[in-house]
Parts: sequence; structure tokens; C-alpha cells
Amino acid sequence: MPRSIWSGAISFGLVTVPVHVVSATEDQSVRFHQYHLDDMARVRVRKFCELEDREVRSDEIGKGYELTKTQVIPLTDQELRNLPLPTAKALEIHGFVPLESVDVIRIGEGYYLQPDGPVAAKPYELLRQALERSSRVAVTKFAWSGRERLGLLRVRENTIVLHAMRWPDEVRDPSELYPPAADVSDAEVGEAVALIERMTTDRLEARTSPTTTPRRWRRSTTRVRGQTARERASLRVEAPQQNESRPGSSGRSLAGIVLRASCWARVLGQVGCSPSLR
Repeated sequence: MPRSIWSGAISFGLVTVPVHVVSATEDQSVRFHQYHLDDMARVRVRKFCELEDREVRSDEIGKGYELTKTQVIPLTDQELRNLPLPTAKALEIHGFVPLESVDVIRIGEGYYLQPDGPVAAKPYELLRQALERSSRVAVTKFAWSGRERLGLLRVRENTIVLHAMRWPDEVRDPSELYPPAADVSDAEVGEAVALIERMTTDRLEARTSPTTTPRRWRRSTTRVRGQTARERASLRVEAPQQNESRPGSSGRSLAGIVLRASCWARVLGQVGCSPSLR
């Protein structure tokens, strides 16, 4: 289980439930580094002061609010933590609603709530069973990093889950994106509904098996990394020296270009895409 990222208490009437908040998801994306193509050296991002024109250390960097173009009000992390927010260490429950009444576009990242010690076990289980039996979700407010947020509590198996939610004014109005009017016949709608019925399953997991594209992409890129290492060793592709590059040339060897093209062709072919070299 990942480490706790926040500690506080659920406030529910006269009941207080001390909890730890831990992430409920993990990123399974394939990650790439950025490299300088001429010599394959890592590209680093450095932070510079625009007035002194020098790189600054992390302990020299702070937050500030731009009041005007020429006036910035500095704010320290301690000042943000000391903001007089009643939800700074509490998840305050303000009401209960059916989950179906919540627009899913407002629901954000999910976190597991873990009871903080044996004393919290009973009130935690009381709230969990009450939510489950009522078929409701709780609307809460909480504060992280000096910002008050809206949240939603629901039950997943034997655990209470906290979802960060967007405030109503954080959701953009889609009216300007409405498509132009189009005539659609009842027969066409009926065919679309019939297709939906044929593809409908009782559980989402049936349509998100490990054989779907995101998983294929990760397996394919992992396989290609191994093949690339072996082919690079056999071809002995070396980055050109600085004095070997010619004017108007990127300095990349022909073998390296062929190797990269063949690798991406394999990746795209394995995930059902047609390769496109740009």
C-alpha cells in the first residue's frame, strides 16, 4: 500500500473518524526521457532567475501571487498551512445524494481512506455500512495545500473512497461546441441502439481486459526496448563526434535512422496502427 499523503478526520455529525488518505491508483504508463538527438545526451530542465540570469536552487524558490505586473506578494508554505480553513484537517460531510445525481465530469482522482488505528475502526465501519445501505454518497469539503476542495465519499468493496470534485464554476460550458443541426432518421438511431445492445456487458472489466490497446502498447514498447538494445549492439550505432557533423546535416547516422524507423514500425503494427514517418 502506498504511503499516506494526508491525515485528518471525517466529521459526520457527532461522529469523528480519524483517517489516512492514500492514492487509489497508480500510473502504468511507459515513460520516455528526452535526449539530444545529435549525441543522445539527456536533456535537463533547469530553473533560472530572469533578473540574475543564473540557475537557482530549490531552497531559493517560493510561491507568490501576482497582484499587478510589477507587484508580487510572496507566500510561504507555512503561511498557506496556517490559513484559517475549518477543513484543514477534516473531511466535513455536508450532505448525502444519490450517485446518479452527480455529473461524472465533476469527479476527479480517487483516494482510499484508511482508518487511523483501532479506535477509528468502529466509526469507520459504521459510516461505511450506512453509506452502503442507504445507496448514497457523501458530499464533503476538505483543504489540501491551502486550497479548499469539494469531495465525494463512496463505498468500494470494504473501503471508503474519497473523490476530489470540481466546483461548478470549474466545468466549462459546452454550448459553443454543439455540432450543427443534422437530420438523423429513426432507422439510423435504431441501428445504433442495436449495436449498443450487442456490445453491452454487465461489468466494465469485461471491456477493459489486459488485451486492450493501452496494455498492448506497454507490452509492445517493453518488447521493442529489448529488441532495440540487441539490434543496437549488433549494428554498433555510435553517435557522431561533433567535428564529424556536416553543415545542413542533423548528424544522425543512417543506421540509427533505420533502427528507429524499424522499431516504431513494430510498435505501431503491434497496437493496430499504421506507421507514419514524419
